[in-house]
Amino acid sequence: MTDTLVSFEETLAKFDPALGLEVHVELNTATKMFCGCPTEFGAEPNTQVCPTCLGLPGAMPVVNRKGVESAIRIGLALHCQIAEWCRFARKNYFYPDMPKNFQTSQYDEPIAFDGYMDVELDGETFRVEIERAHMEEDTGKSLHVGGATGRIHGADYSLVDYNRAGIPLIEIVTKPIRGAGEKAPEIAKAYVAQLRDLIVALGVSDARMDQGSIRADVNLSLAPKGQGSTGVLGTRTETKNVNSLRSVERAVRYEMQRHAAILDGGGSILQETRHWHEDTGITTSGREKSDAEDYRYFPEPDLVPVAPSREWVEELRGTLPENPTQKRARLQADWGFSDLEMRDTVGAGALGLVEQTIAAGAAPQAARKWWLGELARRAKEADVELVEYGVTPAQVAAVQTLVDAGSLNDKLARQVFDGLVAGEGTPEEIVAARGLAIVSDDGALSAAVDNAIAANADVADKIRDGKVAAAGALIGAVMKEMRGQADAGRVRELILEKLGQG
Repeated sequence: MTDTLVSFEETLAKFDPALGLEVHVELNTATKMFCGCPTEFGAEPNTQVCPTCLGLPGAMPVVNRKGVESAIRIGLALHCQIAEWCRFARKNYFYPDMPKNFQTSQYDEPIAFDGYMDVELDGETFRVEIERAHMEEDTGKSLHVGGATGRIHGADYSLVDYNRAGIPLIEIVTKPIRGAGEKAPEIAKAYVAQLRDLIVALGVSDARMDQGSIRADVNLSLAPKGQGSTGVLGTRTETKNVNSLRSVERAVRYEMQRHAAILDGGGSILQETRHWHEDTGITTSGREKSDAEDYRYFPEPDLVPVAPSREWVEELRGTLPENPTQKRARLQADWGFSDLEMRDTVGAGALGLVEQTIAAGAAPQAARKWWLGELARRAKEADVELVEYGVTPAQVAAVQTLVDAGSLNDKLARQVFDGLVAGEGTPEEIVAARGLAIVSDDGALSAAVDNAIAANADVADKIRDGKVAAAGALIGAVMKEMRGQADAGRVRELILEKLGQG
């Protein structure tokens, strides 16, 4: 069933949106949060489990020090206070993919709290306040077999893989984001994008949204126009596990319009979780949202409190990467980008990709050209995030090296990208296998130029009369004959020499 929506403009005319974002970051520790099981992605189901992460009787958990260290570094990078003493808690609820029937998490005593992140959007800076960043463990993964949707309703049977159960997570929770107005969807996307960049810079996770190592839950509510800024919040819904930046923006926009339609029609919003559907761009109802007391939190009796020393915290502070805002300003100056060029690069989610391509040897403008032009277009057509398209910065730099060397032109380089996506090898191997190299041999070029002059006598006469601009038509004819693989510069020289203008 399709929900009734009102236009985005009408929504904004009548209501003030409030956002809340909960981002789950899967840490890249070698072992799980409370046991020694490996965390390798893509292993055979239920091969990375033990009595502890399966919740078998008598198994005792032990805290992963590296997980605590990563949590502290994330908290510091988000300008949070780091607790001098905190505890784990049991969050009790039943779901088949949670083997213990409770999740080991943190409740009223998170390891990091009261922070912020300044998010840049269209030349403006929005401060997103961070309520908390706390440690917890991931659940397993359910696979519903049969049916058309891949969900439990209509499935023939379900399978559960517990490999992911117990993998360390950091959940980063914002305070309500008010006053965003029409920019609420874009701010949500920009926040998650900037947070992902920060996580990657910290080196605590690969932050692959396509693999679920970073996931966003989008909370949204609407208040009557003019009341949102006074602290009034409407009833919220929580759209779970949104797994791309584009979907974060779309989910916020959709829920705003859906809420507005319900409220405008005199209805009330049900506090519930919602599922985002990437294919149709809509949300559907999940389950009625529980409040904290429904989870019957209580301190985890099998784990000692975590009390990081101030010396350790300050030592970790010294390992933090450069502040993202300061880094962007430095990179812009180093690369010679205009404000608009830098804004477009950040907005496309290409900053890290461009930086890595330049580090691999490409010139700044060339790196930007490929990522924001050809590759951004391809990623959009494939409906994937640019970072997940399948071409690496090192490969882009290698392609540009071939262009700079005169072995390729831009047209041929696009065919190399086809080969890279198809997995045909390195750029050099693809050029050789497909026969794409530029022809610079004077013998082959001279014959093609003679053919072009003979077939376009009128154009040749104009060039003999001094109208050298007409050479473009002959160059085009030569390029067509040689399937775009002629050295255009050398072709022009030969044309002018043969027609007395060299």
